Amino acid sequence: MRNVRVMVLRAPGTNADRELAFAFELAGGIARLTHINELISGSQKLSDYQILALPGGFSYGDDLGAGKVQANEMRLRIFDDLKVFIDRGSLILGVCNGFQALIKTGILPGPPDPALPHVTLTNNDSGKFECRWIKLVAEPASDCVWTKDIERLEAPVAHGEGKLIAAPEMLSRLRPVFYYANSKWQPTSTYPANPNGSMNNIAGLTDDTGRVFALMPHPERFVHASQHPQWTRRHIDEPGQGLRLFENGVAAAKGI
Repeated sequence: MRNVRVMVLRAPGTNADRELAFAFELAGGIARLTHINELISGSQKLSDYQILALPGGFSYGDDLGAGKVQANEMRLRIFDDLKVFIDRGSLILGVCNGFQALIKTGILPGPPDPALPHVTLTNNDSGKFECRWIKLVAEPASDCVWTKDIERLEAPVAHGEGKLIAAPEMLSRLRPVFYYANSKWQPTSTYPANPNGSMNNIAGLTDDTGRVFALMPHPERFVHASQHPQWTRRHIDEPGQGLRLFENGVAAAKGI
């Protein structure tokens, strides 16, 4: 069984690429930081990888909105390659800015469609950048391979445009994976447990295949117990809860 190769796709302004690569390496994958221009030029090919990961940050400075310029590059320059990548059963993960880019590219909510989506991520209800640890509860009916056997997850958020909104006819078609939760682990629309006011409290989505997945919180920032701000007070065990997500992805990608 061959090693799982992970392309961590960088663009000007991304800043969580090394953390994401480290999480995949810790989970047993072989990660390579790849600039989007390498993919556009053809010097790196998606066909050589089993997982594509889009990290957080502020790609292209979010100058036209979060993830918008990167989405345009992906939609106009490499969309056909992305579709082939998905059709062969490969996996995609988008975190924070990566979620924004996948939505605006038309990869999510799926199936891939380069037309402008009827779903987007926009400004937080608070009108400000939100950065704190939050709780997530999983959708029990989800068949997302990334979240197998994960019922709850704590992770930090760091975004200014994380509010998911969808046209009414699209909202019922979405496949939520995680919801923002309160202290009792119940889905909530109440701020600050829900940091952005997302419709239906949605924090992450998957597509029909269950192999393309994106979320606003950062699971790569909780792969070691000591990354949690209360790790000593609560005696949190190793590994951090987020590592399971990456282990699931690597396991699902073996044999592709």
